[in-house]
Amino acid sequence: MSDSHEHLQTLTEIRSLMERSSKFLSLSGLSGISAGVVALIGAGAAYVRLHNNNLTLMSYERITRLNGPDRQDMVDFLILDGALVLIAALLLGVFFTVRKARRQGNGVWNSISKRLLWALAVPLVTGGIFCLALIRFNLIWLTFPTTLIFYGMALYSGSKYTVRDVEYLGLSEILLGLVALFWTGYSLLTWAVGFGILHIVYGTVMYLKYERDELKR
Repeated sequence: MSDSHEHLQTLTEIRSLMERSSKFLSLSGLSGISAGVVALIGAGAAYVRLHNNNLTLMSYERITRLNGPDRQDMVDFLILDGALVLIAALLLGVFFTVRKARRQGNGVWNSISKRLLWALAVPLVTGGIFCLALIRFNLIWLTFPTTLIFYGMALYSGSKYTVRDVEYLGLSEILLGLVALFWTGYSLLTWAVGFGILHIVYGTVMYLKYERDELKR
């Protein structure tokens, strides 16, 4: 019985070592939670700033009725709001990820993290350029679902280099983005759900699943 237990423990350790050598396991659930909170704050700011009382300001019908100055004012605010949300989420994500990596005794910048970043970057950069084209041609209402779809594609692409939970989040973002394409009257709401609520749920699951026990040790 003792030998069997030792063999099982050895196999578990080997599997853990192989997983650590092929996957980036330092993603922190707190990164997801903080990104979700920041996204909800950004969505709330957009709601207040644009007086979007029924969450339909981003619908095609409302946008086509905006004149030049009003349209440009809306675009400028949304770009600024989105940029601030992105920067804050990235900074918090890096902070919590580096903190977790140090706690685990792992390095952050290695061959696996480089592959992960590359897998994330291609869909994100492509989606960013595509969104700029949509804004350029006044298809603003399409930028909200487009960001969800390309972000989901980036997560799905990068999930093979990290934990499986990222894949599920990516698929959820893609599905929500596809729904938002046909539910144009609620673009801000779907954006808040995708980048806010889904991130908080994902981060909470990640924290409870991978980090809570580590902190008790």
